[in-house]
Amino acid sequence: MRTSIAALASLCLLFATSAQAAPADAKRLAQFDIGYAKCEKLYPQMLGHRDEAYLALWKVSADDKARARLATLRKGGAYKKERQLALKSMDKNSGPAYEAKLKQQCEGTWGEAQANAPAKPAAK
Repeated sequence: MRTSIAALASLCLLFATSAQAAPADAKRLAQFDIGYAKCEKLYPQMLGHRDEAYLALWKVSADDKARARLATLRKGGAYKKERQLALKSMDKNSGPAYEAKLKQQCEGTWGEAQANAPAKPAAK
């Protein structure tokens, strides 16, 4: 009985922490950053909103603490290595099918970022 309760508690703790841990993945962040840079070229309204968009995909509030975690991750060796690998693989992609897929992903990312943006106070 105690073993099953301990296992259940561990499982609940794992699920509770996994949502916060997910954004702190060097490979995913590096791939996202490269793709987002391409989106910024296609859609000027996306310019300068990279962190908010990335965190919105994970349903994480884009507060100072979350942004600091991303900044620290971007300075790390794992991120830099994954970024180089992602750049090499993305450079091979081109053509109309790729462009259409990129536009679709950009629009989806921007839509998610807008849907999860904090509510703006009403103008008086």
